[in-house]
Amino acid sequence: MLIQDLFNLKGKAAIVTGGGRGLGEQIAIGLAEAGANVVVCSRKKEACDEVAERIQESGRKSLSLACDVTIPEDVARVVEQTKDQFGKIDILINNSGISWGAPVEEYPLEKFNQILNVNVTGLFLMSQAVGREMVAQKYGKIVNIASVAGLVGSDPRYMNAIGYNASKGAVISFTRDLAIKWARHGITVNALAPGFFPSKMSSGLLQKFGDHILERTPMGRYGGENDLKGAALFFASDASAYVTGQVLAVDGGVTAI
Repeated sequence: MLIQDLFNLKGKAAIVTGGGRGLGEQIAIGLAEAGANVVVCSRKKEACDEVAERIQESGRKSLSLACDVTIPEDVARVVEQTKDQFGKIDILINNSGISWGAPVEEYPLEKFNQILNVNVTGLFLMSQAVGREMVAQKYGKIVNIASVAGLVGSDPRYMNAIGYNASKGAVISFTRDLAIKWARHGITVNALAPGFFPSKMSSGLLQKFGDHILERTPMGRYGGENDLKGAALFFASDASAYVTGQVLAVDGGVTAI
């Protein structure tokens, strides 16, 4: 197989959760540029509508859906509507996530539980529902969006969000275990661990502590609008056919220090 064919997603159907903005938007656009038809879903459908329109303007098919990944009925509806539209599901990008910051000794229990519910339980529900379809078809590519916060501890002077860190650590462990469980079904499960990318979620943090963060980033810059596309495409395509249970940090060298 030629190298360009390994990265070609033509005819593939993908779901991107949290695809209406930020990292999810970047990945959704990247998959479409590689040839995939993309379902973009999140709680805020208006943002997904805009991304789906951009994908359609590029000549690919796209579907915008409202979805709260913590609600099983929403998840089931996304799976059914994706199947109705495209007949199958080849790729799942689990990107939906939230965060909350506070010192550990003051961290609200309800916020800790909320973060785990979205970032871990929601990922489980979506993986389970989509995975049933992938198991049946004996093929699938699941890419979970973790974080460097799940790989290392964070300096509390600029990032005090233990619920987020704990949830992303869980995402990494979930990825490795699910990869082993479903390898025999022709499904690969991998994770990306982004560093600091400007987004709505990170804007406040970067405004206050951006200089400190950049000092600790060997490449001296934040992640850009194209920096996740290639990594996501690798895991979503047949280029990674013999890769599963792995975590790829896309962080400008932060975790290499």
